[in-house]
Formats: sequence, structure tokens, C-alpha cells
Amino acid sequence: MCSAMRFLIVFLMFDAALGGDPYAYIDWDVSFISAAPLGVKQQVIGINGQFPGPTLNVTTNWNVVLNVKNNLDEPFLVTWNGLQQRKNSWQDGVLGTNCPIPSGWNWTYEFQVKDQIGSFFYFSSINFQKAAGGFGGIIVNNRDVIPLPFGMPDGDVTIFIGDWYTRGYQATVGQELRKTLEDGTDLGAPDGVLINGFGPYRYNESIVPAGIAYETINVEPGKTYRIRVHHVGISASLNFRIQNHNMLLVETEGSYTIQQNYTNMDIHAGQSYSFLVTMDQNASSDYYIAASARFVNESIRDVATGVAILHYSNSQGPASGPLPDGPDERDTYFSINQAKSIRWNVSASAARPNPQGSFRYGDITVTDVYVLLNTPAQLINGQRRTTLNGISYIAPTTPLKLAQQFNVPGVYKLDFPNRMMNRPAKVDTSVINGTYKGFTEIIFQNNDTTVQSYHLDGYAFFVVGMDFGIWTENSRGIYNKWDGVARSTIQVFPGAWTAILVYLDNVGIWNLRAENLDSWYLGQEVYISVVNPEVNNKTELPLPDNAIFCGALSSLQKEQSHKFSFSDASCVLSSSNKILIGLLLVLFHILFFPS
Repeated sequence: MCSAMRFLIVFLMFDAALGGDPYAYIDWDVSFISAAPLGVKQQVIGINGQFPGPTLNVTTNWNVVLNVKNNLDEPFLVTWNGLQQRKNSWQDGVLGTNCPIPSGWNWTYEFQVKDQIGSFFYFSSINFQKAAGGFGGIIVNNRDVIPLPFGMPDGDVTIFIGDWYTRGYQATVGQELRKTLEDGTDLGAPDGVLINGFGPYRYNESIVPAGIAYETINVEPGKTYRIRVHHVGISASLNFRIQNHNMLLVETEGSYTIQQNYTNMDIHAGQSYSFLVTMDQNASSDYYIAASARFVNESIRDVATGVAILHYSNSQGPASGPLPDGPDERDTYFSINQAKSIRWNVSASAARPNPQGSFRYGDITVTDVYVLLNTPAQLINGQRRTTLNGISYIAPTTPLKLAQQFNVPGVYKLDFPNRMMNRPAKVDTSVINGTYKGFTEIIFQNNDTTVQSYHLDGYAFFVVGMDFGIWTENSRGIYNKWDGVARSTIQVFPGAWTAILVYLDNVGIWNLRAENLDSWYLGQEVYISVVNPEVNNKTELPLPDNAIFCGALSSLQKEQSHKFSFSDASCVLSSSNKILIGLLLVLFHILFFPS
């Protein structure tokens, strides 16, 4: 047993006796490692030597103390896609809230997964590093007192899908791709699609070269598995399917859904889903797992297809033949109708005992409306930039949250417009002035030619409508005001709009961004400032003691030191450790609290 685990057990014993929420202590070493997922040797970002990184597996209301050692030759910063960081935007891990962790430094995140369940992922949020790795899964389990709205699965499988480029060895692929964008050039089609960091199974010798390692998911016949799928790629929308198997959708990004079977699912950049899949086939051979690019021509789709293998323990041979069919690659109507079919399970309990639908969002009066217009990239001051409402965001050297805390003037302006204004596009640090406990309607209008997906940190929002054309106030007539799913990442189709409603009850400064990495890097993001006018320590946690200072506040930086240091390998609670801890807790109560 590692020293961190020994300490953790002691801590949990005392903490549980006092009725507190458990702590998980985790140690990460971030470094470049060599890999060749598509047969070309590359530098990728590994965590504890793993690509993708280790899964963070915790339970509702647990406290996470996660120590990051940055062994890259550049700064690093990790964000938690879908974790709301209640009252604690200090831990959000984006440039608006945190200074990056410098090369060679050690820094510790401390946060609670408060009132959440579900499937999420983490990734590096700066310098296009996500294109080179540095990502992994997050599982937030239900507390024992809250039953799952489905039978307990026999196993739990995490799958990462994403478009991938092979550029970069002396530099990482992320460094190469961001240089491409800075030079004013489009990224072009991806070189492939990875599944769990591996290239495609050689299902077609004319398409897939020999010698590429592929992922195999081993299963037992008759068993049902919860399969969590995360799109951790750069931009391309992907269609995910498992040959001859239905996928029962049960959850997306922390919300339980109406349970419906799908033969395939369009998954867009930054999105997460979990399905129940029963191994009910005869295992005459292995089965394909496919993730292929959507809305592209056939020659690109053949290359941009990831293929893994589903292997029954009694399989009678390898998979062969063509891949399972997906939808027509140009059929956006199929995709938008599928997206509309994903609805909230209003009767299921999630992080709390009350049903999800007890929050009747359709009955709440909207206080603010923002129509966010996305247009194709354009030249601003001679540089290729992307915009929302004609503003291309530029990150200041001082994070917005620190500037707010220390009243640093001139860092940002609370003047982001509600709608597109009749003026030339500009580069600026303009922030949305959110109303604390206001109910905000945000409409994403996509006038570009590709699917864009958008993510909001700090919240789950309600997806109430989407359609082709230009949004007008009459569009509210088709809003779903009862069971629109609550999630944190949503797609917007080209020439279409998507509307969300969000209750701004989480104090902090929160990032609203394009999850398409190229659009985000070129400026398509904004922050929402949510301030409680009644200053108290109940709605926001204080500045952490180990905060890193940069920009105008660099002089406040203390000498770098380890706040937590684990001498052994990283420790995460496994099922066996949980059992051990439970037995020790029983012994502790017998010894110190006899009846």
C-alpha cells in the first residue's frame, strides 16, 4: 500500500467519524512521451506515463487534492470539462482563472465534486496542448443512498474518440498545429481518428497500413457494460457505433436521460455520453467499434475513421468485412433530429434524492438574453481570428479572476454585447456581466460552414431548442420547457441555431468557449462574471493559499514549494481499497464508539 493511501485511510477514518466528505489524494507527473498512434513517431503528452491519462474516479461530494508536477518544457494547465467547481472558479484551470503551471513546477488543485454525478473528462486548456494528449476521463459515481435509474452494470468502460494529426516530433503536434493557425492557414483534414489513443484496426488493407496498434475491449457474453464515450479531439464531429449492438443512452455530462436505444450516435467536440450495451450476440467473430468523421466527403471519411475491436471471451475469430453503416455523411437533418431526441429523465434522482425534474426550468422568468453570432474566421489587424458577436477574445497576462480579486485596472471590460453590433470586428478582452441568480437565455447562431460546439464551465445548462435558419423571438415557440437535457457542451449546426437556458447561481468567472480547438485558439470564447452583490464567504471560496501569480501580479509570487508531496506512485481508490477502508471504518467505530 502506498504512503498516500495509508494517509488517506487514516484521514478517511477520522473524517467519516466526524461526518465529513471523503478526500481523494492523487499525484500526477506530466511529461512528453513517445508514441506512434497512426504509425508516425510523435511526442505526446502523457500523465504518469499514460496516454490517455489515468481516470479520476470519485463519488458525489468527494474532495479531490490533485498534485501536478509539470515536466513539460512549457507551461501546463488542466481544466475539468463538465465539473462545475461550485463556488470555486479558482480551480477551473483556464487562463481567465489561473496562471499556468510553469515548466518544472509543482502545483496542487483542491476542489469538491459537489452535487454532481456522471461522465466527464479533463484536458490541457492552453497552447493547443489538447491536440497532443494530456487528457483523461472523470467518473463521478452516485452515492450509495441514491440508486441508479438502471440496473448495476457488470462492468464500466471508458472510450476516448478524437480526430488526430501526425505533425510534430521535434515539436509536439499541438505546437505544430498552433503555428499553422498563427501563420493564417487552416488545419485541413485530420490524418486519422484515435480510439483510446490507438489507431485503427486494419479492417481494409487499402486504407489502413500494416503495423498500427489498435484498441481491444474485452467483454463477457451476456453481460451489460456501461460504456462512457468522450470526444477529446480537435474539431471533427464523429459518429460512434458498435457493430450489431444497440446502445442504450442513459446519461450525458452529468444528467440521466430518457433511456432510448441508438444504433449510432453523433458525438461532437467536447461531448460525453454513457450507454448501456449488452453483449447479446453469438460471438461468431469479433465486432467493430467505429468512430468516423461526419459531414465530409468519402475520401476524407475513409481516412478519418477510427476502428477498435469488441472481443467476446468466446469469440470464434477476428472481425472482418466492411464497417457497420453510419448515417449519410452529409445528412445534417438526421443529426439535428437525433440531438433533439436526447431528453432529460425528469423522474430520476442524480446527485440528490429529489428527481431531476423537480427543478422546473420552464417556469422561471428569463432575466437576460444573449444572441452569440459565430461567423467564418476573418482577418483582424492582419491576423486570422474567430469571433463571437464581432469580438475575438485575447487572454490578458493577468487572469481575469486575479484581476477582479486584487482590483487590477485595465485588464478586462464588462461590456460584452447582447447581440452583434454594427461595427468592425475587433480583438478585445470583453466579459459578460452576468446577473447573480439570474436566468439567462443564450442563443448560439452559427453562420459558419462547419459544426461548432460550445462549452460553459461552472454550470449545466438546459438545451431548449435547435433548428436551421436564423433565430428570432418567434423561435421560442418550439422550445422544450419540460425535459430539455441539462449538460455543459452543445453542438450548433452550420446555418442553424441552438438555444440554452442557464441559472447563474455559481459565483465566479466562467469560461464560455468553442470546443473546436482551432476556433477556440483563434479567439472564439468569452467569460461570464457572476458576482454576489452581498459580499460573504458563503457563495465563493477564498483565494487559495497556493495561488500562482503572473502578469501584473507577478511580484506577489511566493517561492515555489510542494504543498503536498507523495513519495510513492500515484494512488487512486480502487474497489479493493474501498472495501479495505470500509472494514477499517467499522473497526474504528467498534474501538472508539462502542454501542
